[in-house]
Amino acid sequence: MKLTLADLEAAAELVYTQMQATPQYAWPQLAAETGAEVWIKHENHTPTGSFKARGAITFIDWVKRTYPEAKGICTATRGNHGQGQARQAVAAGLTAKVYVPHGNSVEKNAAMRAFGAEVIEFGQDFDTAREEAFRVAEAEGLAIVPPFHPEIVRGVATYAYELLSAVPDLDVIYVPVGCGSGICGNILARDALGVKTEIVGVVSERADCVKQSVEAGRLIETESSATFADGMAVRVPVAEAFEIYSKGAARIISVSDEEVAEAIRIYYRDIHNLAEGAGAAPLAGLLKEKDQMRGKKVGVILCGGNIDTEWFLTVLGGGVPEV
Repeated sequence: MKLTLADLEAAAELVYTQMQATPQYAWPQLAAETGAEVWIKHENHTPTGSFKARGAITFIDWVKRTYPEAKGICTATRGNHGQGQARQAVAAGLTAKVYVPHGNSVEKNAAMRAFGAEVIEFGQDFDTAREEAFRVAEAEGLAIVPPFHPEIVRGVATYAYELLSAVPDLDVIYVPVGCGSGICGNILARDALGVKTEIVGVVSERADCVKQSVEAGRLIETESSATFADGMAVRVPVAEAFEIYSKGAARIISVSDEEVAEAIRIYYRDIHNLAEGAGAAPLAGLLKEKDQMRGKKVGVILCGGNIDTEWFLTVLGGGVPEV
């Protein structure tokens, strides 16, 4: 998959019919923490509180054009993808059926219902819920929304387009990796704009199928994905995404839940922004590599701020949420 500058411009034009561009700020407080010039891309400021809103705009537009007979969509999520898809599907006159694993975020489930989704709990993790969503979509004649699709990536890439257009001389961008739309969007936007920025993917130590796959040069599934950074809680890597990030990312690093929790605290204490686990993981990655990043200009993707209240209180109290 490749994106041209014209592709990005067209995607951005469509995205901006539904939301505004998000800001990117260089925060001196985070420079003091890391020794780098740190630019935060605030995807926690979208209409759904995460970057997933962008891919939903382009994907649902594609569904309406490609499958005009479709009555509804079906998808699986840990919450942010489902919010974005429900918001756009309902606005387009479609129904939205969303599968989540048992024990999913109570507040993300409530948000999806508020956006008009029918939320169904199934299985013990995202990948099991995803399999059921595909089965139900086929059985009920619904348009399936996969976790990774060219139209989703095209929308997601608009945030990287904004960031790299505003700050084209970034040395590195740290981005979290779940199924891969975010890291692939950054790689494709980087290449389309012709800049030299390195893209570093960040995964959880407890859900590191992407890191293992890149290091092995082949797809590797893990046995579990039990991290409170639920946006990265994936056991099964996506082959189409692997083809892009295995070639286009500088490296994939892993962070612990303890490091993610500390990054959430730093975001709140230093710049009073709320970050969920996956949203804080890139900052945790930068902190882990701060010695080699000292003096550099670094982009950090704050991909979402949708953390449940109880988890946030646990983190602010110095703890790590249990899953």
